[in-house]
Amino acid sequence: MGYYSPKEVTDITIKKGIEKANSSFLTLAILGFLGGAFISLGYLLYIRVAGTMPHEWGSFVTFIGACVFPVGLICILLGGGELITGNMMAVPIAWFDKKITFTQMLRNLAIVTITNMIGAMFVAFFFGHFVGLTEGDFLEKTLATAGAKIHDPFWVAFVSGIGCNWFVGIAVWLCYAAKDFTGKILGIWFPVMAFVAIGFQHVVANMFIIPAAIFAGAYSWTDFWLNVIPVYLGNLVGGAIFVSLFYYLAYKKGYVTKEQPEKTEEPAHEL
Repeated sequence: MGYYSPKEVTDITIKKGIEKANSSFLTLAILGFLGGAFISLGYLLYIRVAGTMPHEWGSFVTFIGACVFPVGLICILLGGGELITGNMMAVPIAWFDKKITFTQMLRNLAIVTITNMIGAMFVAFFFGHFVGLTEGDFLEKTLATAGAKIHDPFWVAFVSGIGCNWFVGIAVWLCYAAKDFTGKILGIWFPVMAFVAIGFQHVVANMFIIPAAIFAGAYSWTDFWLNVIPVYLGNLVGGAIFVSLFYYLAYKKGYVTKEQPEKTEEPAHEL
């Protein structure tokens, strides 16, 4: 078979969570920076592809952009990187299974969150603003995209964050399920494409697009934090509860295999 069963993926994910929780600070810092940068480069690709398309094309523009965005998560999961939204799924399941401590989980999430933000802002400033890839002809798309996220009220952004990381968590889960390179790419691609096309909010993507708009002279850092906090919390619920906890309860806590009754030979009838 070219893939692992959901029960096997549960065990694989727990092992991944243990590895992440026990990683050194240097490893998490470097891979966290790369994770934030890769997601931002995927979003930059989205802006460059969809930014100057005709408005008359409507949601087809969003769909085309959504088709290219997953390259960021593919680079992270197959090339190497730590992404907080993926870790929100993989690390808590190891804690649910009592393989790591709560402090270990918080340490991982904190380091990866901060370094993801640094990586995202690096791309936003140097590639987006300094090189000008999110400005000029693409500034209207950058400001409109950032503005749509900022203008969501707290609870709307929170629930949108849940939907996003339900998809991202499943993308990571399917990547772990596949045994070959092509299968992993396909497993990542479709769920990520779906959350982007729907318009759900991803905290690391927002750490790129909102600062890109701020560096261009629009919005404020207060707007940034008022968006990032509810989206972060929603992403945490989406990954830790809707993916890892649900699958942990289904395949570890409540999983029972029915034993087949032993076959007994009936005594031969005498003639």
